[in-house]
Amino acid sequence: MLIKKKILIVDDEASFGKLVKMNLEDTGEYEVRAESKGAQAIPAAREFKPDFILLDIVMPDMDGGEVAQQLKEDKDLKNIPIGFLTALVRDYEATPKGDSIAGHPFIAKPVTVSQLTAFLKKHIINR
Repeated sequence: MLIKKKILIVDDEASFGKLVKMNLEDTGEYEVRAESKGAQAIPAAREFKPDFILLDIVMPDMDGGEVAQQLKEDKDLKNIPIGFLTALVRDYEATPKGDSIAGHPFIAKPVTVSQLTAFLKKHIINR
């Protein structure tokens, strides 16, 4: 039996989060929880216990960088891998070594399901 990886996505565009959730869950490989406020990320991570957290960077209440910092400072959550899902940086804008933001991998919006699943498979530690 396949054990599904748990993904927490935090993006202020609720419809985008729902679309990502639906598409990832349709693969049969993931269980996804979508939140639309940065401030919800910490309580959601505590409750959901994800294998990976995808964060938008620009959110009105708390940006992704702040969320990532709080996660890394929390003894119970600091080992959960984090990736940014952002429209701020496009793939073609990244330098050959520019594959991370603040030490976390990122993937640029817009993104296809196959790009996102490849990104997740590359960055989810076998947990």
